[in-house]
Amino acid sequence: MTSPNSSSARHQSAVCIVGNGAIAKTTALGFAQAGHSVTVLVPPSAPSTPAAASGEQPWDVRVYALNHTAHGLLSQLKVWGALDMERVAAVDVMAVNGDGAKPGDLAFDAFGAHVGALAWIVEDRNLNQALDAALRFAANVTIVQGRAVRLASDLDGASVHLDDGSAIASALVVGADGGQSWVRGQCDIGVDYRSYHQRAVVANFACEQAHHGVAHQWFTGEEGIVALLPLPGKRVSLVWSAPDALADTIMNESLGELAVRLAVLAGDKLGELKPLQPEAVKDLPLALIRPHAIVAPRVALVGDAAHVVHPLAGHGMNLGFADVAALLKTIAAREPQRAIGDERVLARYARARKEDILLMQVATDGLARLFGTNLEPVRIARNLGLNLLDKLPLLKRRLMSHAMGK
Repeated sequence: MTSPNSSSARHQSAVCIVGNGAIAKTTALGFAQAGHSVTVLVPPSAPSTPAAASGEQPWDVRVYALNHTAHGLLSQLKVWGALDMERVAAVDVMAVNGDGAKPGDLAFDAFGAHVGALAWIVEDRNLNQALDAALRFAANVTIVQGRAVRLASDLDGASVHLDDGSAIASALVVGADGGQSWVRGQCDIGVDYRSYHQRAVVANFACEQAHHGVAHQWFTGEEGIVALLPLPGKRVSLVWSAPDALADTIMNESLGELAVRLAVLAGDKLGELKPLQPEAVKDLPLALIRPHAIVAPRVALVGDAAHVVHPLAGHGMNLGFADVAALLKTIAAREPQRAIGDERVLARYARARKEDILLMQVATDGLARLFGTNLEPVRIARNLGLNLLDKLPLLKRRLMSHAMGK
């Protein structure tokens, strides 16, 4: 249900969710299906997701490699089955390639992990359309468009005040409003911020040869990290974490010139690459953001509001889905006398997420630093490390299990 905002309105619900992305929508759906009343605050200018037109829609350059945690949560909420599965590609193999004269290599495969797929590549548009459809039929969900100006909390709950004088009162506020989270700022939660001086350049290509469900990743040293992810049919999605200077160059070139750059890396694995949409290329600045806390009185943070990591492992979105799953589970398991915004309940959520978030932050940041170093001894060592890891099946299985969220 959607409600326009008005200056006299005071919305009351068990949960207020601030945000308009996939993580915010999933959180709203999870709480609603658990029987809680939910108000979702979205920006006044937030455009609605366009409905599918006749004929094939262009391929979205923003894609996610969703792991088993995300798959399980979306299946539980009846969203996975609502996706357009003709636009979802399973990742059967992950091939990691080093750099230099003797590059190391490492491969993970679904067969070795005893699963049907390592991950699934899903477009942002496809995911959000399925979530929007589910929310339209969800009971006890109110969507309010407005601009928040103040967040206040006390022993009874929290209230989000809007610039038109209205307010949303709730027992719990969930900040799902991204890396520059307004909710986090209102709670005076400090952050450790470090720019990688890189940008993620994203675009889609048709490939001459079948990709066979293989996701390729190249650590190139001075040129950053390049990933080509499988899309349905003979198509791949590029995510190139490029140093700022190189990103400037790439963005000023044609996509045809970018395809030539990629062909040097891909060799004969995919054959000739052709841009799917000549005008469709985007770049996103990359940074590490570590908030000093993910909870505050009557407030919980999820998704990028709680952590922003380097995209080299493709798990930023998966961390967000794991946040949502943990928050829903923690609140469902609380004692009957405790409110959903109880300080002890939220502390349990923070403890439940601490190890997973820290491990992903350390791993992605460490790998970004290691493979961004161009010293030859370091280059040799990291390539040897890839080759060695590829020959240690027990450790490989442990890494795969964690990456899949199992």
